[in-house]
Amino acid sequence: MSGTPGNRPARTPGTRPAPPERTGGRRGELDGGVHRRPPRADVIAAAAAACLFAVAAVTGGVLYLLGHPVHASAAPLFAQWLPHLGIGTPAALLVAALVCWRGPAVATRLPWRPLLALGYVTAVAWTLSLALVDGWHRGVAGRLTTRHEYLHEVPGVTDVPAMLAGFTGRILDGQPDSWTTHVSGHPPGALLVFVGLDRIGLSGGGWAGTLCILVAGLVAVAVPHTVRLLGTEAAARAVLPFVVLFPGAVWAGVSADGLFAGVTATGIALLAHGLTRGRAVGALAGGALLAFGCYLSYGLVLMGPLALAVVVLAGRHRRTVGWAFVGALPVAAGFTAAGFWWPTGYHLVIERYYQGIATDRAYGYWVWADLALVVVAAGPVAAVILRRAVPAARRALAARRPDAEHAAWLLPLAATVMIVAADLSGYSKAEVERIWLPFTVWLTAGAALIPAADRRGWLVVQAAVALTVNHLLLTTW
Repeated sequence: MSGTPGNRPARTPGTRPAPPERTGGRRGELDGGVHRRPPRADVIAAAAAACLFAVAAVTGGVLYLLGHPVHASAAPLFAQWLPHLGIGTPAALLVAALVCWRGPAVATRLPWRPLLALGYVTAVAWTLSLALVDGWHRGVAGRLTTRHEYLHEVPGVTDVPAMLAGFTGRILDGQPDSWTTHVSGHPPGALLVFVGLDRIGLSGGGWAGTLCILVAGLVAVAVPHTVRLLGTEAAARAVLPFVVLFPGAVWAGVSADGLFAGVTATGIALLAHGLTRGRAVGALAGGALLAFGCYLSYGLVLMGPLALAVVVLAGRHRRTVGWAFVGALPVAAGFTAAGFWWPTGYHLVIERYYQGIATDRAYGYWVWADLALVVVAAGPVAAVILRRAVPAARRALAARRPDAEHAAWLLPLAATVMIVAADLSGYSKAEVERIWLPFTVWLTAGAALIPAADRRGWLVVQAAVALTVNHLLLTTW
């Protein structure tokens, strides 16, 4: 696959190898050679993505001045302008510097299991340090305790079966016992997580925030491990520094959507393990986690294209996928038996959605401004990866033969399908820098498409985006 580090382009009989990509007048080395600068096409792709965000910001400001606000304080970001430093600033700078400086080399040399452990610890440190830029209370302990959040409802849940049985009756607004914004907007699984945490004695915002950060950190294990299972180890090692230094960590710490991302990413990794190794237990556990994800957030049914990509890439053991459905069945049956019928909840949530601010948020603006937010949450490198993934997909489809390197382009393209579907639905107008975390993190799965010599530079760009946003803005949740 052209553009994949450490691998020569596949050559079929009667064809000539593709000429090397030009880099500002110089030939680009795809196998780790020295680059004076990244390929011009990559720079253009990242610049176009940045311009999309700039246009969304300017348009949001102009619409506000014209009396048509888009209802996002720092449009298109849902945040407040507040330049600041915090106790997490030195740690965030240190983590970013270390990953940019040594990350690619360490990812190449360290044994796989210790590398995953180091990746997890570093991702947690990155997320926590970014959250602590806002301080312990404002950045971590107080995030999930506001009147809109889950912990606001936890003290009132004294009977879990009764809560589940009556959950849908409290979704719509305008009644005395309506759920708060986030609880009403999600199935009961999310609330159950925090109720369970409270029941085992870990009550309060500090423990809830810590749980979200720890679970969100699992993406740094799940994404590269999935790439390794479905593709090559070299590709997986290329992914790890990028998923560790993921700009979306700004919103993963602390929000329940970071927890959702960790749960679903782990589910995908387990599904890949079960299908590639022929292990029923892995597929069973993966199916159960992905099903539980659908009871954490209605939108997580859109993980389907990514799960399908796993099945396509799994090879000869894909028949094990039946065990994933076996694992999903008890989760769905349990919630249904307890009185929560998912389709009813979904339809009521749509009605609740338009009872709130969504009615005033213009689809004509957000249908493209949401995509501009992906530039921030996934980082400009997402545009570079997708720029390379599309021609890689075309070449692979033309060759019509299986290739272990297909994961490098199929997984990010599957993530793109999920994002586009969520965008066109109109049910995610604004705040998608947080809401789409379970989708955007999979764009990093194509990091191996970036030439090895360019990766450190793009890591610097990724870190700069996260640090700039976190220090100039106060994200709302």
